[in-house]
Amino acid sequence: MAMKVKEVAELVGTSVRTLHHYDEIGLLIPDETTEAGYRLYSDDNLEMLQQILFFKELGFSLKQIKEIVYSPTFDRLEALSLHRNMLLEKRSRIDQMVETIDKTIKHLKGEIHMTNEEKFAGFDFSHNPYEQEARERWGDEAVDRSNEKLGRLTKEEQQALGERMNQIYRRLAEMRHLSPQSQAAQEAIKDWYEFLNNNFGHHYTLEAFKGLGQMYVEDERFTQNIDQFGEGLALFMSKAMAAFVGSTEKIVKSP
Repeated sequence: MAMKVKEVAELVGTSVRTLHHYDEIGLLIPDETTEAGYRLYSDDNLEMLQQILFFKELGFSLKQIKEIVYSPTFDRLEALSLHRNMLLEKRSRIDQMVETIDKTIKHLKGEIHMTNEEKFAGFDFSHNPYEQEARERWGDEAVDRSNEKLGRLTKEEQQALGERMNQIYRRLAEMRHLSPQSQAAQEAIKDWYEFLNNNFGHHYTLEAFKGLGQMYVEDERFTQNIDQFGEGLALFMSKAMAAFVGSTEKIVKSP
């Protein structure tokens, strides 16, 4: 039995607007539209929607998903098997992170002692949930260079890099009550700019650095991750990055 768009939205837990958008871009076109303009979704449409959401959950862009599911070589069973394997791997990483958090809590309470290696169990720089966004913004070459540089690091070097990154976040979190234009904030954000350019095989132009700061507040995944170090940190960093770019550009343009 065909379902109306509102019914599908309620079933899936998404919005009617999202389903309309999928239709408009040719990603999920309902099998039937009534004379009154109502979209009606068949069981085949729902199976396709399930597939789309699996890919979306794993970080694929809508453009990528469309290319995959409408490819002549697309195999639904093969795709589901791939989804399952990727989700199992994701669950394994999450379980490891939860275990690390539990041990860290006990460590801070003085109940156990954690080694440096145990403190970073579960962190994996080889899995970047924002890689697709990065590829779309800065191109494959820049991301491939970054992955290649990280891939040459030993596990200990990757852990040290992660700790250095966290130190910068913590330092900025401690001063987020200050003005983003303050000297202290600008010195810290300069360290962030240099850290990114020195360690990931990609040089951020001032424009790209400002754009990255905008993503911190426009993409809720960035916001949530950064704000773990302190509520409002993502917004503070975004403003500080914009101020840093503005002041640096003035210096460059001055005679």
